[in-house]
Amino acid sequence: MTTTNTPSAPQAPSPTLKAYEDKVRAQVQEAKAKLEQFEVKAKEQNAETEITAINRLKTAKQDIDRKLQGLKTTQDEHLARAKADIDADVSKFKASIDTLSGKLRG
Repeated sequence: MTTTNTPSAPQAPSPTLKAYEDKVRAQVQEAKAKLEQFEVKAKEQNAETEITAINRLKTAKQDIDRKLQGLKTTQDEHLARAKADIDADVSKFKASIDTLSGKLRG
């Protein structure tokens, strides 16, 4: 009897990891919605400095998305560090959006 080696399907993320990813994605999505509103306002005001900041924040959001995607392949012993890095990035992202909000309101 011969057996064939078939590649196994990727494992689904653990429920804890899935819950973490969902939480972070919700936070980022909420911040992204604010960012889109600010972008419209900045373009209306021809606020080049703010538009540049918005573009940097879009890149930061993409980096967070990439890191979240990478969690699926992160080894367990590195997971806590990866989550801490993502949490720090999300905090900076949200704080930058709040700062930008103040500039566009003023």
